[in-house]
Amino acid sequence: MTPKKKSEENSAANTELAAKEKALKLREALKHKRPDFVRQESWRYKRIKENWRRPRGLDSKMRRKIKGWPKCPEVGYRGPKAARGLHPSGYEEILVYNPNDLDKVDPEKQAIRIAHTVGIKKRMEIIAKATSKKIRILNPKEAELELEEERERLEAEEEAELEEEKAKVEETEKEEGKKEKRKRGKTRKTKKRKKTEKGEEK
Repeated sequence: MTPKKKSEENSAANTELAAKEKALKLREALKHKRPDFVRQESWRYKRIKENWRRPRGLDSKMRRKIKGWPKCPEVGYRGPKAARGLHPSGYEEILVYNPNDLDKVDPEKQAIRIAHTVGIKKRMEIIAKATSKKIRILNPKEAELELEEERERLEAEEEAELEEEKAKVEETEKEEGKKEKRKRGKTRKTKKRKKTEKGEEK
């Protein structure tokens, strides 16, 4: 590759990054201006939730877009095309289930989110592979919390095992002490018998 082509590619990449950053900022600004789209009559009745449903009534004021009524979603409220489907960090979000999924990820443009169904063992493998490949993880706190919970659980299990072992040792010691007492008692009894037998003989 010639240096001219390299410089052209670098400039194209820089312009693309700048456009993406600009689009993300614009999307954030538009987000604050965008109204909350609520379901018709949700403010009037408790049984109706605020989750958006399109008004379909013939006489519906919201469907007819009458002034003073809440707004309906429209194409004009849409964000810029360059930022569409991107995470606020600017990376494309990819859901990962196992370490093999990381082979398809581009660390420069894409970031991973570990699925919540993934277990701790596999999660640790994914984190290790992602850090070695310098891939950004979008939910590292959740992973760390799960790992901490697992460590705490293992520590609690170890403590419980140690306590059980201590209890077993104490029980064995008590049993041994009882056996020794019995032996002492038997020896005393035998000594007394011998003494009495000797006295009778005399």
